Amino acid sequence: MRISILGAGAWGTALACTLAPRHTTVLWARSAEQAARMEQSRRNERYLPGRDLAPELHVSADLDHALAHAAEDLLLLAVPIASLRPLLRQVQQRSFRGACAWLCKGLERDTGMLAHQILASELPHNAAGPLSGPSFAEEVAQGLPTALVVAGTTELCELVTAAVHGGNLRIYSTDDVVGVEVGGAVKNVMAIATGIADALQLGHNARAALITRGLTETRRFGEALGARAETFTGLTGLGDLILTATGDPSRNRRIGLALGRGIALTQALADLGHVAEGVWSAPAIVARAGALQIEMPISEAVCAVLEGRTRPRDAVELLLARDPRAERS
Repeated sequence: MRISILGAGAWGTALACTLAPRHTTVLWARSAEQAARMEQSRRNERYLPGRDLAPELHVSADLDHALAHAAEDLLLLAVPIASLRPLLRQVQQRSFRGACAWLCKGLERDTGMLAHQILASELPHNAAGPLSGPSFAEEVAQGLPTALVVAGTTELCELVTAAVHGGNLRIYSTDDVVGVEVGGAVKNVMAIATGIADALQLGHNARAALITRGLTETRRFGEALGARAETFTGLTGLGDLILTATGDPSRNRRIGLALGRGIALTQALADLGHVAEGVWSAPAIVARAGALQIEMPISEAVCAVLEGRTRPRDAVELLLARDPRAERS
């Protein structure tokens, strides 16, 4: 197959290197300087240091070339949620009509839209769906086993599975686009919460409680948006939440750890050097949940800490002081 991946960050690069030995693959970088450097050095030292690019992989900053290459097969969108709409507008201007799947996880901050809603507004005629699941880019680049989920129509799922399934990657499929997206978006916020709790040395009991109640918040929010409850016990719900909330490479967890240690958010983001989707999605998630009259206390507490309205330890105390209730609610 002929595959193009738009976005040369850690995840886009890792997936491109995994697919290149099996398919003719182009990795598009926004910066011509970055593309030239990667082509010459055969590495992406900024986002995936120490990993050689697959010999077969071609890196380019020519968007027209990348889109033409994928026109008959598959385009993968590997940019953060904040960059998705601007990129889609560039794609739409070039009249691209091929199938695509996105890898980002979050809600657009200004509109509260999920990625499928952004796609519907910018590329309404394209077959598209999310490719998501518990996946650290570094482990994918190492060739370690990883399971992902593609969501969409049967035809799209079959296409993406044919392109990505194989080797160290196992692909499952579902038609619950909203469930897959909500699981991927909210788990980033929960990872920040868990990082804060771990930095405060609240113990394993507290971590387990946060993860479990965080999953309840995620399900509650997802069901209100039309998702199926069972999706949240699968790879893109519970699986992704466990990975992101407990795994040391998790960017969102690292932000939570920094905040819990008293480091300012601006400094934590600067030290991270990467996008932490939970930081940008949390306000949109809380705002959209409020509009739906959905209670999300952990997400609200994370927002309060991110916005400097509450100290991390005070946020924990507020959560502990909440009235008791039935577990399912």
